[in-house]
Amino acid sequence: MMDIERQTERCLERAIMELLERRGPGATICPSDAARAVYEGDDDGWRALMEPARRAARRLVTAGEVEITQAGHPVEPAKARGPIRIRRSR
Repeated sequence: MMDIERQTERCLERAIMELLERRGPGATICPSDAARAVYEGDDDGWRALMEPARRAARRLVTAGEVEITQAGHPVEPAKARGPIRIRRSR
């Protein structure tokens, strides 16, 4: 992974944690919230950060910081297909 990619993914991890910190216990965010927070343009270029944001969320799951949910229930990151939400680990 290139240095700039690594830096972007660290920024996404921080954005996920900061966004969750601002919300109440049990609240969730979408990976797109983190992608938008990190992307600096005015267009929809944040979409290119969606998969990196999902990877950042998976790393945070491994670290025990967050859970990935679908339909309100925690799911194994490798088994998640389609839209996901992220919340702080319980």
